[in-house]
Amino acid sequence: MTIALFLLLLLAGVPIAVCLGLVTATYIVVSGNTVLLQSYALQQFAAVESYGLLAIPLFMLVGELMNGAGITPRLVRAASVMVGQVRGGLAFVNLLANSLVAAIIGSAAAQIAVMSRTMTPAMKAQGYSPAFAAATTAAGGLLSPIIPPSMLLVIYGVLAQLSIADLFIAGILPGLLLLFAFLATLGVLSRRLDLPRGDALKGQDRRTRLREGLVPALVPCIIIASITLGLATPTEAAALAAAAAWALGRFYYRELDRRALWQALLRASTGAALILFVIATAGLLSWVLLFEQIPQQLAAGITGLTQNPFYFLLLVNLALLLVGALLDGIPAMIMLVPILLPIAATQYGIDPYQFGIILSLNLVLGLLTPPVGTGLYIAAEAAQIGPGRVFQAVLPFLLAATLVLVLLSWQPGVITALH
Repeated sequence: MTIALFLLLLLAGVPIAVCLGLVTATYIVVSGNTVLLQSYALQQFAAVESYGLLAIPLFMLVGELMNGAGITPRLVRAASVMVGQVRGGLAFVNLLANSLVAAIIGSAAAQIAVMSRTMTPAMKAQGYSPAFAAATTAAGGLLSPIIPPSMLLVIYGVLAQLSIADLFIAGILPGLLLLFAFLATLGVLSRRLDLPRGDALKGQDRRTRLREGLVPALVPCIIIASITLGLATPTEAAALAAAAAWALGRFYYRELDRRALWQALLRASTGAALILFVIATAGLLSWVLLFEQIPQQLAAGITGLTQNPFYFLLLVNLALLLVGALLDGIPAMIMLVPILLPIAATQYGIDPYQFGIILSLNLVLGLLTPPVGTGLYIAAEAAQIGPGRVFQAVLPFLLAATLVLVLLSWQPGVITALH
């Protein structure tokens, strides 16, 4: 009954946070468990009572300040210097610029929205099909949950009680691996589809674009360097980056006036409030599942199927692909980590950092897979086409991401090498 109610509310278009809260409350009332009912509000507050989660609104503010200061287009122009006059040049620029923006925004959906406004019209104007332009931009958004900073990794670190700084370090090599996989996929597609060549840049133009891009690149450098060197926690690094982004926009580029600053603060606070509401209600459902000893029952069933850690991760990946197609990454992460992580760590000896990276990448694939596929709709709206066409065009990139997932499941050293 509980599952049926959840699916009914979800298909009716009820916001996911409201769905989770209503389903949990319904289960508690039907079960007649007065202990759960009395602790409902307390557990909802406990789900967001964590210092680590403070990094989420701060990283969102960094992204909004960077956009308000006009820094994103400058990063795109700087990325074009690395490509030159090659076939599919602007598509390569799209992916490279996405990798730079991923080190600032931290949210896949937000990154797809930002980059779609910049890259999709530019690619269409240069002769790319609307579907391919939207698909390349959407695929670039998948870099966001892996390349630090990442909101999903922040949430996973809080849930798993792991160092968020170490999680960010663990995401560096997998993020680069995913980027190279996408670039290789694009290299094959550029020849098969006979994509337009990039623009030839002259010496002065190249130097100007590099200079414009090097200065804003200091912001992600501040984030990553301060965390990896142990100078700041992720929350403190986000605060430093926000201050640096404001200073760049206000005093260096002079595009971030008071009105733009207010709009950035408003968008960041609104977005953070929505995310924290989802975290609170998803934490409720996770708490009920733990109370009902679902992890123990699931562990008994899975260990009966296989004792091999790699096969276990393959089973988890298949299950997560289905879950990610129905749920957003954040509520799915909050519900699944308390259930699956103890099984992975105690029954199979899987490194929790490896499990977190795999979980984050897997769940974010749901942004580009039907029936929910929020990222598909965002990219399709910018390209003014149907989401089905975007999904067909993004399939090669999804295949590349899936192969990376299998490799990360098979070779944990790719994730743990920098620890």
